[in-house]
Amino acid sequence: MVLRVLHLVGSAVSEFYCDLSRLYAEDCLESNADAALYEFHIAYVTPDRQWRFPKSLHKEAIADAIPMHLTEAIQVLIALKLDVMLPQMFCVSGMTVYRALFDLLDIPYVGNKPDVMALTANKAKAKAVVAAAGVRVPSGELLRLGDFPTLTPPTVVKPLNEDNSLGVTLVKNISEYENALQTAFAFADEILVETFIELGREVRCGVIEDRGQLICLPLEEYAMNKQRQPIRQHEDKLKRDENGDLGMVAKGNAKSWIVDPSDLITARVWEAARNCHMALGCRHYSLFDFRIDPNEQPWFLEAGLYCSFAQTSVISEMAKAAGIPLSQLFQTTLYQISK
Repeated sequence: MVLRVLHLVGSAVSEFYCDLSRLYAEDCLESNADAALYEFHIAYVTPDRQWRFPKSLHKEAIADAIPMHLTEAIQVLIALKLDVMLPQMFCVSGMTVYRALFDLLDIPYVGNKPDVMALTANKAKAKAVVAAAGVRVPSGELLRLGDFPTLTPPTVVKPLNEDNSLGVTLVKNISEYENALQTAFAFADEILVETFIELGREVRCGVIEDRGQLICLPLEEYAMNKQRQPIRQHEDKLKRDENGDLGMVAKGNAKSWIVDPSDLITARVWEAARNCHMALGCRHYSLFDFRIDPNEQPWFLEAGLYCSFAQTSVISEMAKAAGIPLSQLFQTTLYQISK
């Protein structure tokens, strides 16, 4: 059976999120192309909320595709007789409203439902839910414009619903709060101020579902330094080249590596990750960031419920380390949930 798969790409919010989406989706399309198994289609959403159905994700192909409004796009989506949709949008509306559209159209899709995506996009709410499940979280407070933090530094100030460390600042003394607040409020109307957890290590843990079983994948650890790099910044994750094209930084042994599963911290993080997955109501897969303090206790930082099934996707790399090649991960996931 050949699956008719739609890759939902782009952003209804900004060109940055369009570029980020296209970066991962292009990798996914190239890495998983197999005419014997899949018939790929692309829907590309732009910040003006127009839809396009390009033949590829090359800039020229997108420019040549006919723009259309939602009502026209829905007719195209129905006519395609899709088996499954793969969401590749990273903006909040892409994670929520656009996924909900496919619920209305009764087209199954990979990944978490809109309510779960909305919950985890709100860092304060996600923290509250996993804390209630017994997972350690840093103490924090939610601020709106005009508020001033009551937490004593060191603290971390971050926008409430941004990813990729946009607008994040480590505050070491009270005099640094003003600039940190200004930076964070440039990205969101609400911000989160959290107690800084002293650096031991920082890791990510991916969880996948296979026939109802939760499988924790090998951890990915990031290169950190107490003096030079106590927290991860936006420039540690993404950058643009001389042509203005977006690219990934946090790849390669110099920036990150897979933790040996025999490492004693693995079992503790796996337990916390399973609790997070279940408490948040995740499905298909999940991904969580944890800070490991000097006493080797994991602290939940945030959920990033994304997997583009690209070679460069974190969950893909973790699965590969567990002996699950991307082709197997992609096929198993899609065929389990398709119509």
